[in-house]
Amino acid sequence: MSLEQKDLELIEQIIYKNGDDVAVSISRSFERLEERIDAVESRLYSRLSELEDVVEGSRQNISDTLGDIRIEIREISFSNIEKD
Repeated sequence: MSLEQKDLELIEQIIYKNGDDVAVSISRSFERLEERIDAVESRLYSRLSELEDVVEGSRQNISDTLGDIRIEIREISFSNIEKD
């Protein structure tokens, strides 16, 4: 029993339809992957921004502490000079 032309055309349509479905599926997968990458990138930038804020706050605290220490050292120096 051989295949007729209409059978071959039907098989061809099934193959093309499935090929289109696979292409659409792959395309959607890439779109979801791109969305996930964008979300991760956004979270990374947000966390880096938070980290920059923490580092800047720490830097300011250290600077303030050093300023306080300088003032105390000057006060001690002046009080020692006045005693002499």
